[in-house]
Amino acid sequence: MKTPEVPWLETQAVVTACTYQFARMNTLTLGFATDSGPFRISFSYYAHGKTYNDTFTAPKYMEQGAAFPVSYNPLNPQENSKSAATPTTGMPLFAIGIAGSVVLSLLYLALLRGCN
Repeated sequence: MKTPEVPWLETQAVVTACTYQFARMNTLTLGFATDSGPFRISFSYYAHGKTYNDTFTAPKYMEQGAAFPVSYNPLNPQENSKSAATPTTGMPLFAIGIAGSVVLSLLYLALLRGCN
C-alpha cells in the first residue's frame, strides 16, 4: 500500500548572501557551464521552530535581505524547493568517461596488435 504524499508547506526565505561564480571549464560538456546561473544564493528560512540554511544558483543577482517564497517538506524541513532538485555532482559521469576512455584505448591497441 502506497503512503499518501504530504503536501509541502510554503514559507518566506531570506537571502543571506549572493556571490558571483566565475565560469568553470568542464571537459565533459566541452567547456559549457552546467549550472543554472552565475550567482550562488545563500538563504535561510524558518520551519518547525528551527532555522535552516541552504544555497542554490540563479541567473540573476539577488539583494541580501530580499525575501522570496520557498516550499519545504514538512516531514523533512531541510528539504526545500530551491535545493531539492539540485543536480547531483558529475563525478559518476566523470568516472564513466575515464573508464570508457581506458576501454577504447585497450581495444585500439588490440586492433593494432592484430594487424601485424
